[in-house]
Amino acid sequence: MRPLLTNAITFALISLALHSTAQAEVREYLLTIAESQVSINGTLRDAMTINGTVPGPVLRFTLGDEAVIHVHNTMRESTSLHWHGLLVPNNQDGVPLLTTPPIESGTTFTYRFPIKQTGTYWYHSHSGMQEQQGIYGAFIIDEPTPKEDAGVPPMRDEVLLLSDWTDESPKEVMRALMTGNDWYPRRKKNFPSIFGAIEAGALSDYVSREWSRMAPMDISDVAYDAFLVNGQSRIVCGGVPGERVRLRIINGSASTYFFVEFAQQQLELMAADGMPVEPFSTPRLLIAIAETYDAIITIPADGSYEFRATAQDGSGHASAFFGAGTEHLAPEVPASNIYSMDEMLESGMDSSGAMRMPHDAPRPAPPYHFLRAPQSTDFASDAPRREVTLRLTGDMERYLWSINNRSVTQESTIHVKHGEILRMTLVNDTMMHHPMHLHGHFFRVVGEQGERSPLKHTVDVPPMGRRVLEFEANETGDWFFHCHILYHMDMGMSRVVTYAPIGHTPALEPDLENTPALMIDAMFLSNMAQGEAVVMVGREDFGVTWDTGYHMETDYEVDLFWGHYFNPNFSTIAGLRMTNQLENPASGFFGFEYRLPLMFESRIEIGTEGNGRFELAKNFALTDRITLLTDGYYDTYSRWDWQVGLEYRLSKAWSLTSMYNNEHGFGIGMSFRY
Repeated sequence: MRPLLTNAITFALISLALHSTAQAEVREYLLTIAESQVSINGTLRDAMTINGTVPGPVLRFTLGDEAVIHVHNTMRESTSLHWHGLLVPNNQDGVPLLTTPPIESGTTFTYRFPIKQTGTYWYHSHSGMQEQQGIYGAFIIDEPTPKEDAGVPPMRDEVLLLSDWTDESPKEVMRALMTGNDWYPRRKKNFPSIFGAIEAGALSDYVSREWSRMAPMDISDVAYDAFLVNGQSRIVCGGVPGERVRLRIINGSASTYFFVEFAQQQLELMAADGMPVEPFSTPRLLIAIAETYDAIITIPADGSYEFRATAQDGSGHASAFFGAGTEHLAPEVPASNIYSMDEMLESGMDSSGAMRMPHDAPRPAPPYHFLRAPQSTDFASDAPRREVTLRLTGDMERYLWSINNRSVTQESTIHVKHGEILRMTLVNDTMMHHPMHLHGHFFRVVGEQGERSPLKHTVDVPPMGRRVLEFEANETGDWFFHCHILYHMDMGMSRVVTYAPIGHTPALEPDLENTPALMIDAMFLSNMAQGEAVVMVGREDFGVTWDTGYHMETDYEVDLFWGHYFNPNFSTIAGLRMTNQLENPASGFFGFEYRLPLMFESRIEIGTEGNGRFELAKNFALTDRITLLTDGYYDTYSRWDWQVGLEYRLSKAWSLTSMYNNEHGFGIGMSFRY
């Protein structure tokens, strides 16, 4: 019989994992997935539920069990369940098409697999963006006999499943991200502005970023309506003074990292991603998306004490209270400095992949530097070894995410040979964290711990940082490897680790990289109307712009165009212009758009009539709601045209706008974005 894992990680599995299925106890669950409403913080909300709840039920097993999980789909669309972090047969892994058939509407699929490990794990849909809508739950595996010290009362288990919730459709969230709508950081008050920089004493940092043509720094892509623990923003867990509680902390969010802490007491960490680590204490922990940690707390002598999970971007938190009586709140997490690149980068790596930041920092990095395996996790020295470097790449402006600048549709596979040790160096070339998850394997996070490097299945790769991972290729088939920010994965930041020969093309659900997205940006003022409507498909734009003045007399200019986006600083454009301002009412044009230092947008055109045009525009963010709008161009036919105005952002779609145009005069009205 082939060993389940190499000697490097057998310490984490008990000998019962080798029991035959004949000796195993079969434990069955029936999970019904439905579209329904749930009460979140007292408000009914449309959701996708498992057995009528969000999150779904906690699935509990004992090492050596045989899991039989019947999943019945009553929704109008297909679904799936992936057992995150579990070592299961390839055809039970739950990635639609790649490993397991999608569960079609009105059908039932039965997952069956042996339980070969202990610890804290979770499960979630791997179909579309269903995870964001509620299809996730905890998966807990106990040892056959709890290991307790003599005379010490057994610990109570408390599952704390963290998540984020949006009342918007995830498809609308994705469309807003793809089309560059900047409402989410504005809503969270994380949008850099000139007056904000002055107030923070960081004007030079703001100007420096703009001069280098870098997009504003952001910690999280989405503005959420609520952050949840076990489906609510506030829960009461109770308990008695002196009681020891084992917290099974799971970050089941779609795109939120959390700082977690317990009021007036440190968390004693004992396991990470289900695997034991040498216990250590920390006052505050940053948990990446899809990670799990086990921590011990002791309920104090009196009062109710808060376990708090604060979103990394500071936009909200969820709370669980332990004990009874007067409430004792956890301390506030300091706000991030959105003007300081140094703060964003201080969680980076040194050359060995080790952490730079102390664990007691006010905004700590993930605690990998302090995760130490109880035994050696080294692989056999004579095992064949190979190294690959994977660069995590992306473009926030166009919302394109990739590995080595290629999406999974462009380059789908990482080939491995059975029995080799693959060492992967992950280099993050972006200014966002990426939680990278490998299905079907545990890997060593190689750093200062040497032979005691911890074992994980999900790892945070910080902005402009790096991680070094290595795992034994001891499986068969295709296994997904991806960023666990749902919106990044769906836009192409993934690969398939495959044991198949070179040339194998794995079956995958299509990502959203080339899904058409409609963007509209229009002003309707008392003196004129301007705007554009664009269908974005990957790097291609197909659209129309219009500029109509009716202050003194009606004139118009309408462009039908095609554009190709190369990078945030350069695009090409060509189209047909129709106007009543020239003798020839229609002519062609072609040119390019180029971003200058200080984020000035320039555009140079050559017309088929021999004319030329040079345009320069910039929006100055005065505050997170008020923007100074400037735009002007010189055309060899129509000469100068310029305008300046102010916009006050009301919502995701609407703004109050005033504008002075040199031809149409002054006007006020509304701007609309979609």
